[in-house]
Amino acid sequence: MMFSTLFRKLFRNGLAVVLLAVPMTALASSTVHLDRAPINVDDHESLQRGARTFTNYCLSCHAASYMRFVRMTDIGLTEAQIKDNLLFTTDKVGSLMTVAMRPNDAKDWFGAPPPDLSVISRARGADWLYTYLRGFYRDDTRASGWNNTVFDKVGMPHVLADLQGHQVAVMQSHIGADGKAHSVLERVELAKPGRLSPSEYDLVVGDLVNYLVWMGEPSAPTRNRTGIFVLLFLSVFLVIAFYMKKAFWKDIH
Repeated sequence: MMFSTLFRKLFRNGLAVVLLAVPMTALASSTVHLDRAPINVDDHESLQRGARTFTNYCLSCHAASYMRFVRMTDIGLTEAQIKDNLLFTTDKVGSLMTVAMRPNDAKDWFGAPPPDLSVISRARGADWLYTYLRGFYRDDTRASGWNNTVFDKVGMPHVLADLQGHQVAVMQSHIGADGKAHSVLERVELAKPGRLSPSEYDLVVGDLVNYLVWMGEPSAPTRNRTGIFVLLFLSVFLVIAFYMKKAFWKDIH
């Protein structure tokens, strides 16, 4: 009886914590609108395009030290294709995705070392990354000349600016609680086109984020397929077990 009472108290307290946490999470996520990322880790062509963008634009500063180049064979690339098209800093397909940039240099240039991107999709979320990579705009008050709609005062420059072009901020003035006028970012507009149209750039970013999601857990597609087969097997076995139980207990009941 004592354990039953204790369990009920713990359950009520735990449920209260969850119910309190939900509004707080919703409030935190409602401060910035996040666009839905087009994620499909079974689309190998998208993953291959994303891998190409990642190695060309991201891997010069950001490491993915928990990932090996050879793992890209899981998305349909051969070792020869990886070596010929995606290796720039090493000649070994089995090497980890590291960078030559020293952390101290990165801190001097950007204010902080660029984060490892191995599991960035699990830390930030696909929608956040998709919105972030499309949310850079010009800001002359920043040392890099760039700011971001979802990461205010970001230290990272817009490495994909040649593809997207230059966006500018459209500000809106409102009166704050202190009675003073404040400027708030309303939206961004494309002021200088890049090499890609907005829709084409969205596709490139979508492929890149898709690859980052896959890289965060490369075994996820296999695990999901295995899980489906296991559930199907258990469903069939449940029927067999039910009729076996009826056969074993028919004389007793």
